[in-house]
Amino acid sequence: MKQPERYFFPAVFTYEPGQEIAIVFPDLDCATSGENDDDALLSARELLGAVLYGMEEDGEPIPAPSALNAVQAEDNERVVLVDVYMPSIRLAKVNRSVNRTVTLPAWLNAAALEKNINFSQVLQDALKKNLGLAR
Repeated sequence: MKQPERYFFPAVFTYEPGQEIAIVFPDLDCATSGENDDDALLSARELLGAVLYGMEEDGEPIPAPSALNAVQAEDNERVVLVDVYMPSIRLAKVNRSVNRTVTLPAWLNAAALEKNINFSQVLQDALKKNLGLAR
């Protein structure tokens, strides 16, 4: 089944004097915050993408989003429709870096450090060459 390119979920932005804006996604039971409206929206999009990507990867069903007019808000709250473009989220997760521990003879490590060798780049280049992958 083809995964959606974009999701839209309502979020409740709560405004309290002297505090960050609290953001809750009632359909997903997750929350974040932001210093101002711009930061709050960016945090909400980042969280939404991470949560939905995790659900996709785990094979969990993604709930249908509530209608905006169905989400109740208090006087200090605003309901905001937050969207996330999943192809960029999926690509970023696929291309993320991972740490690996390698063991080298001390003399080889010292020689490489003396020449300011980038261990990560050398290992990546060697792996690509050994795997027959294009650069």
